Amino acid sequence: MSTRVLLTGATGFVGSRLYPALISAGFDVRCSSRDPTAARARLPDREWVRLDVEDARTMPDALADVDVVVYLVHSIATHTDYAQIEHESAVALRAAAAAAGCRHVVYLGGVEPEGPPSHHLRSRLNTGETLRGGDVPTTELRAGMIVGHGSESWQICRDLARLPAMVLPQWLKTRSQPVAIDDVVAAVAFAVGQPTDTSRICDLPGPEVMSAREILERIAGAKGCHPLMVEVPFLTPRLSSYWLRFTTRADYGIARELIAGLTSDLIARHPVLWEQMEQFELTPFEQAMARAEREALT
Repeated sequence: MSTRVLLTGATGFVGSRLYPALISAGFDVRCSSRDPTAARARLPDREWVRLDVEDARTMPDALADVDVVVYLVHSIATHTDYAQIEHESAVALRAAAAAAGCRHVVYLGGVEPEGPPSHHLRSRLNTGETLRGGDVPTTELRAGMIVGHGSESWQICRDLARLPAMVLPQWLKTRSQPVAIDDVVAAVAFAVGQPTDTSRICDLPGPEVMSAREILERIAGAKGCHPLMVEVPFLTPRLSSYWLRFTTRADYGIARELIAGLTSDLIARHPVLWEQMEQFELTPFEQAMARAEREALT
């Protein structure tokens, strides 16, 4: 009997790409949505069930006969008090998963910064800690910026890199390890297939450590652009986030929260999942960037 997987966030940036990977790996996948009727009309070849993580009453039916839950839900785009909502949702999910007899939860969260986390990153880390504190073993995967069309953080960088000139706040010196969406999908699918009786944290770093400035320069260079960059060190993430309203097509509320997290380096500091994936080769940044650009044009 194949492993039964509940894929939450199935219509989102990661979830929509993860579904075919899980199917290809031989898993029996049930997708969840707050509005399964609309989701079914859009993607009729998939099994859909109603699940609203803010309503615990929807959880028992969605989790019935499920072996592994892939938790890709977050509330940053829908609530101003999203941290509290995300915490309460994680508490409800871990209890429902235990009651349903689920064997494993796989959660995709964010990298732990070297300094104090922003409100957004603190919420992602808290969600992982909450899930790991339940009775069902949880694998918390932590990724930084995911390179791919549909990623809000990637959209911000892509839009900024197209400007003829830009100011460079201090936070553009912070370093991270951008990772391709294809690699993240492979990591989540791999984790789903790994039985475990303990909870754990694994980082998903990309192949290079780059500053935010270097990321912008690489994107601009690939487009044949050479924008004028002027350093303005006194601009804080909060102040500099205001001009994002005029320079990016990404959701401004999300963009503001993401920029607020760029106060310290986001470098892998926990066991790296790639080391467990035999002969897995990470996607080079240029290749991931080129694919994201192609998808943006289709």
